[in-house]
Amino acid sequence: MINKKHSVKTNKFGFVLGAVMLATLTNGVGSANAQGIRIIVAPPVVVVAPPVVVAPVVVVQDDYVYYPSYGMYYNRGRNQYVYLDNGAWVTASAPYGVTAEVLLASPSVHMDWHDSPEKHHDDMVKRYPKNWKSSDEHHDQKDDRKSGPPEGDKKH
Repeated sequence: MINKKHSVKTNKFGFVLGAVMLATLTNGVGSANAQGIRIIVAPPVVVVAPPVVVAPVVVVQDDYVYYPSYGMYYNRGRNQYVYLDNGAWVTASAPYGVTAEVLLASPSVHMDWHDSPEKHHDDMVKRYPKNWKSSDEHHDQKDDRKSGPPEGDKKH
């Protein structure tokens, strides 16, 4: 025989117990799914060096004009004056003892060598003494390629 009162109480108790157990299992399953293992791999860091820029090599050949009246040379490629001062060769941005205008108006000779004046100065002093005059009446640095050694000394 089935006791209806007991059965109803058991059913209510069983229902509540079942609901609690179901809720517990559902939450447990839900949280188990929510908990996952995540592996994060950072992207590699790539360092790229900037390209090496190599500038072309420019060689400037020395190009001298000699002013015999002052024993002074002008290097046109470097815009520098070179002269002998108390036995030492000096390189300067301006002529010494004379203005650039006076120097440029004086007789000059374009040199056919491209190294240091000190290697040629003794010969230049002999070939072009201080009182040497160019065959050209008007002469300046822009025109100095027209002048050269005296007629007997011209090289071809």
